[in-house]
Formats: sequence, structure tokens, C-alpha cells
Amino acid sequence: MEKRERVILHSDLNNFFASVEIALNPEYKGKALIVCGDPKERHGIVLAKSEEAKKYGIKTAETVYSALKKCPHLLLVPSHYHEYVRFSKMVRAVYERYTEQIEECSIDECALDMTESVPLFGSGVEIAERIRQEVKEEIGVTVSVGVSFNKCFAKLASELKKPDAVTQITRENFMQKVHPLPIRELMFVGEATERSLHSLGIHTIGDLANADEELLLRKLGKRGRQLRVYARGEDDEPVKWQKSKEDTKSIGNSATLPKDIVSWEEVKRWFYALAESVAARQRAADVGRANTVHIVVRDDKLQFYSWQTKVAPTALCGDIAKTAFELFCKNYPRGAKVRLLGITVSGFDHHLEQLTLDGLLDKEAGKISYEKKERAEDAVAKIREKYGYATVQRGIVMTDEKLNGLDIRGKKEET
Repeated sequence: MEKRERVILHSDLNNFFASVEIALNPEYKGKALIVCGDPKERHGIVLAKSEEAKKYGIKTAETVYSALKKCPHLLLVPSHYHEYVRFSKMVRAVYERYTEQIEECSIDECALDMTESVPLFGSGVEIAERIRQEVKEEIGVTVSVGVSFNKCFAKLASELKKPDAVTQITRENFMQKVHPLPIRELMFVGEATERSLHSLGIHTIGDLANADEELLLRKLGKRGRQLRVYARGEDDEPVKWQKSKEDTKSIGNSATLPKDIVSWEEVKRWFYALAESVAARQRAADVGRANTVHIVVRDDKLQFYSWQTKVAPTALCGDIAKTAFELFCKNYPRGAKVRLLGITVSGFDHHLEQLTLDGLLDKEAGKISYEKKERAEDAVAKIREKYGYATVQRGIVMTDEKLNGLDIRGKKEET
């Protein structure tokens, strides 16, 4: 079997500390601001700046005194690190909807391996666009996402267009996109390394890719060889993650609807479509059955609501969708418009249940019924894997033209 091309994403939260402060204080929006130490201490440094502050040429790590000379009306905001950690965790929870293979590079940057997620959610670019939209809509900060076939180029791609953007570097176009760039744009090339490379006549990433390996070894040692590997697109370093299936806490999916809806029948159909995705991911992750179903709803005024309930442990689409819809009917006001729906399952039982003699007879009928449904869903999954996700659809989903044939796993969400 031909080896599948890796799909690596690199996420970089834009102006993260400043963006969090603006999300927490909407009155800051549109203002030139910096996050720094105590604003009374003018000799501190800039930790982060807003897009408006960037226009004045203000840079991270310059002194507050210098920044104020560039922009006298600059708003000085103290840092709130505990909030940045909280927001970082919320963003990571969005990433975890799509993969468990997440490497935290810093509080605002992550590498994500989406290779095994593509069959469930669509191409790397489609997944990146969904992440970009969900982070902005649900958390209130923006992210730039690079998509490529290795970590080095995914990070580089995330830097090429900011803020709030998705950029892809492919095996077919990397020479055109990457090689003309200045050598300093490559990962791990600092000022000292840049000077050393310039002394060898190497000024672009393409120059480095075509440089003599022995020359680089003599000048920079093993680091020179590694930089050449990066420049040539030969980086095969894996995304470093430690998470096992026992560590998976939740699996979910959400969708912004093509238009606001009020019909509960339409809501029910969307929940079934979403539950198909969640159950498929649950099966693929091999995490066992879930005992909790959560739903999230956003109305036409962009207000979010969420509810959850315990259920008999399940990994079946029908059980998940039925519970989600019941939660909705019980809590959401009838007649209110719906713009977004989401389902998440959690509380996984990673181990097989041991039936006792006392419970055997009572549970046997339910156990047989569950196993029949499970076999049916497994059979459908195999058909979809071979012939495409949309080849088999539930009747309730097919009654809606907007959902008929739609692969909810890879749907690009729209506002």
C-alpha cells in the first residue's frame, strides 16, 4: 500500500496576549495597545501589541519608552498570564476536535498532525479553515494556520500570511513559494547563523537548499546539515505528542448552519449529521463508549448555550443524536433561531465491561440489541471507507436537500 502523504498544520495565534486582552475588554478593540509589565514602569518591554500598534512600527521586546515615542497615545495594558493560559487551553480544545496528535511549541503555537484526520474531515486546508473559523467565532481570538507535508514548512506557511489566514505549502509548489525567501525566514536561522550563511554567499532558502553539504558542515557543523534538510523539504520529524487513547477526554464536531433555522425537525436532522461524524471519530480513536453527551447552540444574536447529560455508555450515532436532540428540546426556547450546533461526547470507558451473574440476564437483551446496531454502523463505515462518506446516508438526513450527500466531516463552516 502506498504511504499516505503527511498532513501537518502549524497554528500561530495572532498577537495572542493583546488579542486576549481585547477579547476580555471589547472597549480596547480598534485601539493601538501593547501588553507590558506595570504600565507605571515606563522602562518595561513590549510583550505583545495589537494590529493597530503594529502600524506604528512597534515591535515585541522593544522598550515601552521607545514604543511611546512612536505612538504617544498608545494604550498600556498589564499582562494577565492566567488568562492567556486559560485561552490557550480553550484553543487547544478546538484542535482536539480534529486530532489528538498535538505538539505544544509555546503558549500560542502548536504543531498538529492531521494525516489520520483527513478521511474524517476533508483536506488539510479544509481542516485549517474550520479551526480558524471556530477559534475566532467561539473564543474571540484569531489564528494563522500553515498547512504542509512537514513541520518546518507548516511553520513557515503560518508566517507567510497574517493575521487570521490559512496558507498551504505543498510538495509541488514549495520551490516556488519557499526558495526565493530570505534565509532568515527559515526555522532556527537567527542573526548569527544568517551572518555565517551570508559569508558563504547563501542569501535565500533556495541558495541553502543547493549549497554544498560539506561546506555547510565545515562552517556550521551538524546544524548546517540540518538547515539544508529543512530548506530541501526533507524534514521528517514527527509531531511530538504523548497522548494515548486513555488520555482522550472528548470528541466532538460543530457546524455553522448555511442559514438561521427555527424548525426543530431541521435541528434534529443536523444533530444526526453531526452525530455521524462524532461516532466515526470515536470509532477511529478506539476510545470505547462515552457516558456523557454535550451540546452547544448559538443563536442569531451570537449568544452561546451549552448543556450536557449522562447516558448509558455508547458509541452509536443514533444514541448520540437522540440524546443531543432531547437536550435541545428540553432547554432551548421554541421559536428561537439557531445559527450553530455542536455535539461532544466524553467520559470514555476504555475497558470492556465485565458482566456479573446478577446483571447478566437483565443486560443480555440490551447487549444483543446494542451489538446489532454496532455491527450495522461498522458495516456502513467500511462501505464509506471504500466508496466515499456520502455513499450511505441515514433516511432522516436525506430528507433535507442541504444535508443529502453532504460529508459533514469536511464541511467548511460559514457564518
